[in-house]
Amino acid sequence: MKGKKAITLLVSLLSVILLLAACGDNGASSSNGDSKVIKFMHLWPEGSSKTHNEIVNEIIADFEDENPGVTVELEVLSNEQYKDKIQVLSTSDELPDVGMTWAAGYLEPYVNGNKFAPLDDLLEGDLADSFVSGTAEAYAIDGKTYGLPLELNIATIFYNKQIFDQYGLEEPSTLEELETIIQTLNDNGVAPIALGNKDRWTGSLWYMYLADRIGGADVLTNAINRTGTFEDPALVQAAEEVQNLVNMDAFVKGFNGLADEEAKSMFMNEQAAMYLIATWDLPNYTTNEDVPQEFRDSVGYFHFPTVDGKGDTNSFVGGPGVGLFVSENSDVKEEAKDFVSFFVQQWGEKSVTQAGVIPATKLDTASLELPQMYVDVLEDLNSASNLTLFADVQMSPDAAQVHLDMIQAIFGNEVTPEEFTKAHEDALAAEE
Repeated sequence: MKGKKAITLLVSLLSVILLLAACGDNGASSSNGDSKVIKFMHLWPEGSSKTHNEIVNEIIADFEDENPGVTVELEVLSNEQYKDKIQVLSTSDELPDVGMTWAAGYLEPYVNGNKFAPLDDLLEGDLADSFVSGTAEAYAIDGKTYGLPLELNIATIFYNKQIFDQYGLEEPSTLEELETIIQTLNDNGVAPIALGNKDRWTGSLWYMYLADRIGGADVLTNAINRTGTFEDPALVQAAEEVQNLVNMDAFVKGFNGLADEEAKSMFMNEQAAMYLIATWDLPNYTTNEDVPQEFRDSVGYFHFPTVDGKGDTNSFVGGPGVGLFVSENSDVKEEAKDFVSFFVQQWGEKSVTQAGVIPATKLDTASLELPQMYVDVLEDLNSASNLTLFADVQMSPDAAQVHLDMIQAIFGNEVTPEEFTKAHEDALAAEE
């Protein structure tokens, strides 16, 4: 009997030990269950956007320090790769918890598909009155805001002052003067303008400015929003002027097959004298220590010139840059929103002092030591008469695809100006 009692007691003790062990395991599982992972995708690789990349990493580290148990899992892609992957992920409901988006027409299919979460609670909370007027509004559809902008940009023509000085050239104020510069550079074996039109939105900048100068600030926007027509004579003439520039060899050889990164490299390696790009590139000409100081000192910029005596040179192509979205189907939506709010607040001053870019949030720059080019751009923004949002961003994705395809075609002399504008008009009219 004693033996049986001993065995029974031993079994009971083992049961208790196993139960305690099980409780311990459950406790560990509960602890693991409390940890949260926010998946975040952005489009600033270390190689091409070093300062942006570093700031993102700093913000993530600070957020994780202030939020124990929350980890940010990062994926970084180049601009075009990012756009492609986000589109694929959205179709399979596998969007990251937080990602980057553009405003206006780009947002629409994601909002209509219930992919992005409204962020108005953040605008009414910690981020109240944080944004420059008109920037967050560009991310609103039907009264709700689905993205929070990080940057504000205008496109300008950057140029190499040393090359200009070598050939006695000055900043042009008219298209005729720009064409004279192009001819002089070609005559001396210097590539005039770096352009990577494989990405197509780069060529769109040239077309948009020509349209603005010829037809006024509203002509392109009205054609897109259907209060006007894309077959407006000014929009046809803008396409003609594009082909005039192409035919006088204004752009580097093979421009339609070059990516923007390749064109940028040509300008920064002094293989081309000019480069039209938005002010998201300011770091390369101001604060990026990886770029030789001698080159940074040699870069200036000028406003897009008038055409045939027409156009306001204080009217710019630009608008809010990329913004942050939160996935509507995120399993960690509240944590993702906290991260977005934290990111926006941290990004403001860091982006100025470390990267030399213009944030979409309000900032007191009086106490900051800023490069002169940065100060000049801020003054341009303050005196801007108009800011026309990038055409492909204004349009729906389907119409934007037609626009981008036609941009490459008009630069490649594959269509006439009339065919170019008719293709746009047909695509936009079909959506009415």
